[in-house]
Amino acid sequence: MRHPGKQAALRSDAQRNRERILEVALAELTHAADTPLSTIARKACVGQGTFYRNFPSREALVLEVYRYEVEHVAEAAGQLLCTRPPQLALREWMDRLARYAMAKAGLAEALREATAARGTMKSLAHGPLTEAVTLLLTANERAGTIRPGVTADDFMLAIAGLWMIDPHGDWQPRADRLLNLVMDGLRSGAPDGPRRAS
Repeated sequence: MRHPGKQAALRSDAQRNRERILEVALAELTHAADTPLSTIARKACVGQGTFYRNFPSREALVLEVYRYEVEHVAEAAGQLLCTRPPQLALREWMDRLARYAMAKAGLAEALREATAARGTMKSLAHGPLTEAVTLLLTANERAGTIRPGVTADDFMLAIAGLWMIDPHGDWQPRADRLLNLVMDGLRSGAPDGPRRAS
């Protein structure tokens, strides 16, 4: 019979290995979509067996990298609301979303190869991001810092331009300008009046 503590340690090691693979894969696949899986395994300091137990194919790895990034962005919404006023939490979360959009754009080629079924990428992101946006918008509406009645779909349509910015160029100033325009629009008609998040 295995010792419970030993089993927990094994599970913890397996989780760390998986997360390390995903972090390395994000960096490598963003840089070059055709990065060999053996290179990712080596840079993540895991053996081939460990790698393929976690990700039996390139498609499985790419989709999980994408899902992993979406979850991190989505989870940040609640974390920011715990430490920031709603308006600042929303604006900081938008910056995180911009960084995610640039990473997704860098992964575009790998994602296209991995998602033969139309709409797979959208369905992977839709749920978690919609929940995060709804959480932030609701908090801001209650605080009176944005106009009432803005939906998650409204918000995602308003920031759709993020996905048109070239991630290989000087994307940060363009993203900041776009997101500031969106924030100005959200504040227009707010009960507390327009205020710029700093």
